[in-house]
Amino acid sequence: MSRNEAEVLKGTTTIGIVCSDGVVLASERRASMGRLIASKRARKIHQIDDSTALTMAGSVGDAQRLVRIIKAESNLYRLRREEPMSVKGTATILANVIAGQMFPPIVQLIVGGADGTGGHIYSLDPGGGMLEEKMLSTGSGSPVAYGVLEDSYEESVDVEEGRDVAVRALTSAMARDSASGDGYDVAIIREGEFEFVQEEVEA
Repeated sequence: MSRNEAEVLKGTTTIGIVCSDGVVLASERRASMGRLIASKRARKIHQIDDSTALTMAGSVGDAQRLVRIIKAESNLYRLRREEPMSVKGTATILANVIAGQMFPPIVQLIVGGADGTGGHIYSLDPGGGMLEEKMLSTGSGSPVAYGVLEDSYEESVDVEEGRDVAVRALTSAMARDSASGDGYDVAIIREGEFEFVQEEVEA
Protein backbone atom coordinates (compact mmCIF):
# COMPACT_ATOMS: atom_id res chain seq x y z
CA MET A 1 0.00 0.00 0.00
CA SER A 2 1.42 3.39 -0.98
CA ARG A 3 1.75 6.35 1.38
CA ASN A 4 -1.14 8.12 -0.35
CA GLU A 5 -3.39 5.05 -0.09
CA ALA A 6 -2.64 4.34 3.57
CA GLU A 7 -5.02 5.52 6.25
CA VAL A 8 -3.31 7.85 8.71
CA LEU A 9 -4.40 9.03 12.15
CA LYS A 10 -5.67 12.57 11.67
CA GLY A 11 -8.32 15.03 12.78
CA THR A 12 -7.45 17.46 15.52
CA THR A 13 -7.84 20.87 17.11
CA THR A 14 -4.72 22.56 18.47
CA ILE A 15 -4.27 26.15 19.62
CA GLY A 16 -1.39 28.52 20.33
CA ILE A 17 -1.71 31.92 22.02
CA VAL A 18 0.94 34.53 22.79
CA CYS A 19 0.23 36.25 26.12
CA SER A 20 1.76 39.18 27.95
CA ASP A 21 3.79 36.87 30.19
CA GLY A 22 4.28 33.75 28.10
CA VAL A 23 2.53 31.33 25.76
CA VAL A 24 -0.40 28.93 26.00
CA LEU A 25 -0.59 25.79 23.86
CA ALA A 26 -3.70 23.59 23.95
CA SER A 27 -5.15 20.55 22.22
CA GLU A 28 -7.89 18.00 22.55
CA ARG A 29 -7.11 14.27 22.78
CA ARG A 30 -9.00 12.43 20.06
CA ALA A 31 -7.15 10.71 17.20
CA SER A 32 -9.31 9.52 14.33
CA MET A 33 -8.71 7.18 11.40
CA GLY A 34 -11.44 7.91 8.90
CA ARG A 35 -14.69 7.41 10.83
CA LEU A 36 -12.97 5.39 13.57
CA ILE A 37 -11.92 6.99 16.87
CA ALA A 38 -8.47 5.40 17.05
CA SER A 39 -7.51 6.88 20.42
CA LYS A 40 -9.12 8.93 23.17
CA ARG A 41 -5.80 9.72 24.84
CA ALA A 42 -3.65 10.99 21.99
CA ARG A 43 -0.84 13.26 23.13
CA LYS A 44 -0.63 16.28 20.84
CA ILE A 45 1.52 18.67 22.90
CA HIS A 46 5.20 17.73 23.18
CA GLN A 47 7.76 19.55 25.32
CA ILE A 48 11.00 20.23 23.48
CA ASP A 49 12.95 22.18 26.10
CA ASP A 50 12.33 23.95 29.40
CA SER A 51 10.46 26.77 27.65
CA THR A 52 9.54 25.38 24.22
CA ALA A 53 6.94 22.91 22.98
CA LEU A 54 4.99 22.03 19.87
CA THR A 55 1.48 20.90 18.99
CA MET A 56 0.81 18.41 16.23
CA ALA A 57 -2.02 17.90 13.79
CA GLY A 58 -2.07 15.48 10.86
CA SER A 59 -0.25 12.18 10.53
CA VAL A 60 0.79 10.90 13.94
CA GLY A 61 3.77 8.95 12.56
CA ASP A 62 5.16 11.95 10.67
CA ALA A 63 4.68 14.27 13.64
CA GLN A 64 6.26 11.89 16.16
CA ARG A 65 9.32 11.47 13.94
CA LEU A 66 9.73 15.26 13.73
CA VAL A 67 9.37 15.54 17.53
CA ARG A 68 12.22 13.06 18.00
CA ILE A 69 14.44 14.98 15.57
CA ILE A 70 13.90 18.43 17.09
CA LYS A 71 14.33 17.14 20.65
CA ALA A 72 17.70 15.68 19.66
CA GLU A 73 18.74 18.92 17.91
CA SER A 74 17.68 20.97 20.92
CA ASN A 75 19.67 18.77 23.32
CA LEU A 76 22.77 18.96 21.10
CA TYR A 77 22.49 22.74 20.94
CA ARG A 78 22.27 23.00 24.73
CA LEU A 79 25.31 20.72 25.15
CA ARG A 80 27.39 22.77 22.69
CA ARG A 81 26.29 26.27 23.72
CA GLU A 82 25.38 25.65 27.38
CA GLU A 83 22.14 27.54 26.84
CA PRO A 84 18.73 26.64 25.39
CA MET A 85 17.90 27.25 21.76
CA SER A 86 15.61 30.22 21.10
CA VAL A 87 12.01 29.58 20.10
CA LYS A 88 12.67 31.01 16.63
CA GLY A 89 15.80 28.86 16.27
CA THR A 90 13.84 25.75 17.21
CA ALA A 91 11.09 26.54 14.70
CA THR A 92 13.63 27.37 11.97
CA ILE A 93 15.55 24.10 12.33
CA LEU A 94 12.31 22.13 12.31
CA ALA A 95 11.07 24.01 9.23
CA ASN A 96 14.36 23.23 7.45
CA VAL A 97 14.05 19.53 8.36
CA ILE A 98 10.51 19.45 6.96
CA ALA A 99 11.53 21.29 3.77
CA GLY A 100 14.31 18.78 3.15
CA GLN A 101 12.06 15.71 3.17
CA MET A 102 11.66 13.79 -0.08
CA PHE A 103 8.02 13.14 0.82
CA PRO A 104 6.46 16.14 2.62
CA PRO A 105 5.15 15.12 6.06
CA ILE A 106 1.37 15.33 6.42
CA VAL A 107 1.46 17.69 9.39
CA GLN A 108 0.52 21.10 10.71
CA LEU A 109 2.67 22.12 13.67
CA ILE A 110 2.64 25.00 16.13
CA VAL A 111 6.01 25.66 17.79
CA GLY A 112 5.66 27.92 20.82
CA GLY A 113 7.57 29.08 23.82
CA ALA A 114 9.12 31.92 25.79
CA ASP A 115 12.73 33.12 25.78
CA GLY A 116 14.63 36.33 26.46
CA THR A 117 12.71 38.10 23.69
CA GLY A 118 9.26 37.18 25.03
CA GLY A 119 6.61 34.70 23.93
CA HIS A 120 6.46 33.43 20.35
CA ILE A 121 4.41 30.95 18.30
CA TYR A 122 5.14 29.77 14.77
CA SER A 123 3.02 27.76 12.35
CA LEU A 124 4.84 25.17 10.22
CA ASP A 125 3.23 23.67 7.13
CA PRO A 126 4.03 20.46 5.19
CA GLY A 127 6.29 22.36 2.78
CA GLY A 128 8.46 23.79 5.55
CA GLY A 129 6.85 27.23 5.52
CA MET A 130 7.14 29.11 8.81
CA LEU A 131 5.01 32.05 9.96
CA GLU A 132 5.00 33.86 13.29
CA GLU A 133 1.57 34.79 14.65
CA LYS A 134 -0.01 35.95 17.92
CA MET A 135 -2.71 33.26 17.94
CA LEU A 136 -3.10 30.11 15.87
CA SER A 137 -5.26 27.05 15.47
CA THR A 138 -4.62 23.97 13.34
CA GLY A 139 -6.50 20.82 12.41
CA SER A 140 -10.02 19.91 11.39
CA GLY A 141 -11.62 21.84 14.26
CA SER A 142 -9.67 25.05 13.64
CA PRO A 143 -12.41 26.90 11.73
CA VAL A 144 -14.68 26.64 14.79
CA ALA A 145 -11.85 27.44 17.20
CA TYR A 146 -10.92 30.55 15.23
CA GLY A 147 -14.43 31.90 15.72
CA VAL A 148 -13.85 31.98 19.48
CA LEU A 149 -10.24 33.16 19.23
CA GLU A 150 -11.08 36.07 16.94
CA ASP A 151 -13.81 37.18 19.33
CA SER A 152 -12.04 36.66 22.66
CA TYR A 153 -8.26 36.95 22.20
CA GLU A 154 -6.37 40.15 22.99
CA GLU A 155 -2.59 40.51 23.07
CA SER A 156 -2.78 41.93 26.61
CA VAL A 157 -4.09 38.69 28.17
CA ASP A 158 -1.88 36.90 30.70
CA VAL A 159 -1.37 33.14 30.57
CA GLU A 160 -4.23 32.40 32.96
CA GLU A 161 -6.65 34.41 30.83
CA GLY A 162 -5.12 32.89 27.71
CA ARG A 163 -5.73 29.42 29.10
CA ASP A 164 -9.43 30.25 29.54
CA VAL A 165 -9.67 31.55 25.96
CA ALA A 166 -7.94 28.44 24.59
CA VAL A 167 -10.21 26.09 26.56
CA ARG A 168 -13.33 27.92 25.34
CA ALA A 169 -12.10 27.62 21.75
CA LEU A 170 -11.36 23.90 22.20
CA THR A 171 -14.74 23.29 23.81
CA SER A 172 -16.51 24.90 20.85
CA ALA A 173 -14.46 22.87 18.38
CA MET A 174 -15.15 19.61 20.23
CA ALA A 175 -18.88 20.37 20.16
CA ARG A 176 -18.93 20.74 16.35
CA ASP A 177 -15.99 18.77 14.92
CA SER A 178 -16.42 15.00 15.12
CA ALA A 179 -12.66 14.42 14.89
CA SER A 180 -12.01 16.49 18.04
CA GLY A 181 -12.96 15.46 21.56
CA ASP A 182 -12.22 13.43 24.70
CA GLY A 183 -10.96 16.23 26.91
CA TYR A 184 -8.00 18.57 26.54
CA ASP A 185 -4.40 19.26 27.51
CA VAL A 186 -2.92 22.71 28.08
CA ALA A 187 0.72 23.81 28.34
CA ILE A 188 1.45 27.14 30.05
CA ILE A 189 4.95 28.32 29.18
CA ARG A 190 6.95 31.15 30.69
CA GLU A 191 10.69 31.68 30.24
CA GLY A 192 12.36 28.79 32.10
CA GLU A 193 9.02 27.42 33.31
CA PHE A 194 6.74 24.76 31.79
CA GLU A 195 3.39 23.76 33.33
CA PHE A 196 1.24 20.98 31.88
CA VAL A 197 -2.47 20.89 32.77
CA GLN A 198 -4.85 18.04 31.96
CA GLU A 199 -8.63 17.98 32.14
CA GLU A 200 -9.75 14.88 33.98
CA VAL A 201 -12.49 13.13 32.01
CA GLU A 202 -14.22 9.79 32.49
CA ALA A 203 -13.10 7.02 30.11
